[in-house]
Amino acid sequence: MVLSLLLAGMALRLGLQIRRSRGARKPPPRGARAAHLRIAKPAVALLAVGFVAGPVSAIWLRGWEPIGTFHGVIGIVAAGLFGFAAWHGRRLEQGDASARAAHAWLAALALLAAGVAAIAGFVLLP
Repeated sequence: MVLSLLLAGMALRLGLQIRRSRGARKPPPRGARAAHLRIAKPAVALLAVGFVAGPVSAIWLRGWEPIGTFHGVIGIVAAGLFGFAAWHGRRLEQGDASARAAHAWLAALALLAAGVAAIAGFVLLP
């Protein structure tokens, strides 16, 4: 999960560069959009794998309730936000500029929620 969060943070940083350029009425840095997509897609895929693996390991390895902690609840929120951000990002990729604001806000909130989930997960470590 650490790798996926790092990748998501890198994608957010690139997305913010693109957004700042757009706000300044300048073209985005060369290759920024392609780099954002190249990093964001695997990050979301890895986050989805981690989201599924978490409850599986809680049940099989530890005998816990799958979503019985704050970490689990905020993980659901983060996964949902990442999913919606990815959906809006896909709309952007297909040329629907109306998805831009929602994509930006959802992605930022998703990374914030994922950070909270990561911190909440520290108490669950063996």
